[in-house]
Amino acid sequence: MGCSSCLSRLLLSTLDFMRIALFTETFLPKIDGIVTRLCQTITHLQSEGHQVLVVCPEGAPSEYKGAQVHGVSGFPLPLYPELKMALPRPSITYALDRFKPDLVHVANPAVLGLSGIFYGKWRNVPLVASYHTHLPQYLHYYGLGMLEGLLWELLKLGHNQAHLNLCTSSVMVEELASHDIQRLALWQRGVDIETFQPSRATATMRDRLTQGHPEDPLLLYVGRLSAEKAIHEIKPVLEAIPNAHLALVGDGPHRKELEQLFAGTNTYFAGYMGGITLGDAFASADAFVFPSRTETLGLVLLEAMAAGCPVVAAASGGIPDIVQDGVNGYLFDPRDERGAIAATQHLLSQPEERETLRRNARAEAERWSWSSATKQLEQYYQSVLAQAKLSAPLPHTYWSSDSSSQ
Repeated sequence: MGCSSCLSRLLLSTLDFMRIALFTETFLPKIDGIVTRLCQTITHLQSEGHQVLVVCPEGAPSEYKGAQVHGVSGFPLPLYPELKMALPRPSITYALDRFKPDLVHVANPAVLGLSGIFYGKWRNVPLVASYHTHLPQYLHYYGLGMLEGLLWELLKLGHNQAHLNLCTSSVMVEELASHDIQRLALWQRGVDIETFQPSRATATMRDRLTQGHPEDPLLLYVGRLSAEKAIHEIKPVLEAIPNAHLALVGDGPHRKELEQLFAGTNTYFAGYMGGITLGDAFASADAFVFPSRTETLGLVLLEAMAAGCPVVAAASGGIPDIVQDGVNGYLFDPRDERGAIAATQHLLSQPEERETLRRNARAEAERWSWSSATKQLEQYYQSVLAQAKLSAPLPHTYWSSDSSSQ
């Protein structure tokens, strides 16, 4: 809205660089879409002259791209040992007081993030929150669906403390609004188009992922091996396509169950990959199959598209913000048991159409740079700081920004 732009310009004249305390429940060495976004954001904020203090569970390096990292001890989650639950403690306050943040940004406020919310309220520091993990949906995959209503109430309580709540897809903006979470805005997507590009396809990687059968169709999944990703639904797709091979890239708490489920099929568990190696994997595959229904955006889809790997994905969550059915990928109805099978079979049987999808997917990815996404985030930060500086009342409706339009 116009007034936000005016406030941002006013602030720019008095505050060149910001000191940002970033709270996150998950960070390095873990690898996922949230960590990728946060790492790219930190990199670009630091390069612009801002200073970032990351507060996260212990295990991360003591600094990242010049940003300080304050690790907090915790314990593994029983249902998800990869994740550590770090509890608020006095050392966080001491670290923040030394850093003297202009703004606190809490990504996925849950447990550790409560420290950021409390500090912002106590020290009167403007607060931004962002929503990256669709936790209410996750509950259903762990037999805890009856707690969904309670979780939404807790999320509303936490997020409504913030001056601004950012979502990574328009669908999530609408979803949070329907649960009475206020002051919402869209934080645009980004992707590394240098690491992920079609030219990285290699015979060596294809031979590895097909386990010595590079002439056969290669299906790819990249992401956490966890219940909420619905990876088991790829098995009927694999079985319906003669000679097809499936490579599962990633790891997680559901790996043993998946190894048992896919035993006897042409499935290769590749483990974690990152950087150029992951770019090679995307570019070398024939199709990226993604049945997850719990994505707030699905950054991994954008990485596949940047690498020219045609996408077959469930029309759910934030995915339709990225994938246009029949234009740069295929969407299927997750309620249709044969939806993913039909879409993947069609993709593999139409080589000319597949090449068109590859080109369109790459063109879509090239529209979204991490630099642009971080510039937009800076504008949001500046608007929040300007409102706080002028003691302006907080709006209860959506924020909007020209840079966040799609």
